[in-house]
Amino acid sequence: MAKLKTNKAAKKRYSLTATGKVKRTKSNRRHLLANKTKRQKKCGKIQNAYADKTCEAGIKKLMPYGG
Repeated sequence: MAKLKTNKAAKKRYSLTATGKVKRTKSNRRHLLANKTKRQKKCGKIQNAYADKTCEAGIKKLMPYGG
């Protein structure tokens, strides 16, 4: 059987932890920060957030070998 391909976009956005959780980075912290409120910037500060349980199965399907 042929090897499965990893989705490159998912590989760049997510990573799997040793326990099998899907780790991601929060959005809205890259650019245009001068126009955003303090609250928006503070809420986006978390670098190691975890993906929602409902999305986890789909993300893992895109990364069959753990990214």
